[in-house]
Amino acid sequence: MSSKKAKRREAITTLVLEQGAVTVGSLAERFDVTMQTIRRDVDKLCEGDMLHRVHGRIELSQEFLNTPFDQRAGTNLLGKRAIGEAAASLIPDGATLFISIGSTPLSVAQALRRRKGLTVITNNLSAAMALSEEVSNRIMLPGGELRLPDRDILGNEVLDFFGRFRAEFAVFGTAGIAADGGLLEFHTTEVRATQKICENAQQSLLVVDGSKFGRTAPALGDNITSIDTVIIDRHPAAEFAPLLGKISDRLVIAEGEGA
Repeated sequence: MSSKKAKRREAITTLVLEQGAVTVGSLAERFDVTMQTIRRDVDKLCEGDMLHRVHGRIELSQEFLNTPFDQRAGTNLLGKRAIGEAAASLIPDGATLFISIGSTPLSVAQALRRRKGLTVITNNLSAAMALSEEVSNRIMLPGGELRLPDRDILGNEVLDFFGRFRAEFAVFGTAGIAADGGLLEFHTTEVRATQKICENAQQSLLVVDGSKFGRTAPALGDNITSIDTVIIDRHPAAEFAPLLGKISDRLVIAEGEGA
């Protein structure tokens, strides 16, 4: 395969990961090639399990799509509340922090309602609204299109926005955790946003419930072993014990500590 063809197919995969679905016509126009060429690319890419072609477009297969935000927010409420309280106990009044998208970071925001004088930099509108009840807080939001129904903002504008700030804490979740500790997301833009806030924070706090261990998502980010503090609600399956053993000095089991 020529390098040009390989790069085009890699770019197509990236677009689908970021957008969920892309039409064949828009791809032909974007890469300035014929429809026949794009169809050959699409046919090849759809030989695997991640992508499939339907009605003139290429999209992520169902098992690689995330569940709706409100559905995620309504699951494992006690576990997420315990995680939120454990994370909030590490963040004092007057702190500056990033809060990423997701239902578990939202639980941290909800637990921080008793804090005062926070400076919060976030692309998670639900988290911003939860913390807006305390008028001493300062809340910074990026511009861009609000993604519904998740009520968050993603894109290059968000990366530029996060790049303009420094914070004491970066609070973030993840869609899945692989057996080797790789942090997985459904979109590469989510990976880049998480990496940016971790780069610009003194301490990184991964907040994740036990169901995310072993969950599959297509976009690979950093490794759990590179995170400063990992807060989970309970121990995951036994197969992840060796992985957690590597970070035992940085691991908080929220429910186990009665949070």
